[in-house]
Amino acid sequence: MHVRSFQLSDVSPVTELLQAALSEECYENTMEPFSRQLSWDSDLIVVAEEEGEIVGALIGTIEKNYGCYFRIAIHPDYRRRGIGRGLVSAMESRFQARKVNGIYVVGDEHNAAALPLYEAMGYGENHIFKSVRKLSIVGQ
Repeated sequence: MHVRSFQLSDVSPVTELLQAALSEECYENTMEPFSRQLSWDSDLIVVAEEEGEIVGALIGTIEKNYGCYFRIAIHPDYRRRGIGRGLVSAMESRFQARKVNGIYVVGDEHNAAALPLYEAMGYGENHIFKSVRKLSIVGQ
């Protein structure tokens, strides 16, 4: 597995991945923030590749100098292989390089399945950002 920065040529494969990995409602709630983050700071979107195929993606953002893991998506055929850990570690490094004041997980209902991953990586209950509407990538 190789984790790297999002590239413009990844738009279509990442969109397909999001459709395959997320529920329909979650996908619909993710596309606008994904587009917004792309236009603001695409360096906070990372992808995981295996044999040239994108199998995972993590959309992050920075809000008031706090890093936020917004949405993680792993293709169903590639889950439980450490891809999520690799994506979170890569994003964590990016947040730390930007000297954020802290790092949080967006705690909306669509991230419930990923919470055990974040908890295993040290992001417990006190690192859950529950007020997702306040994120500028989400809009009002």
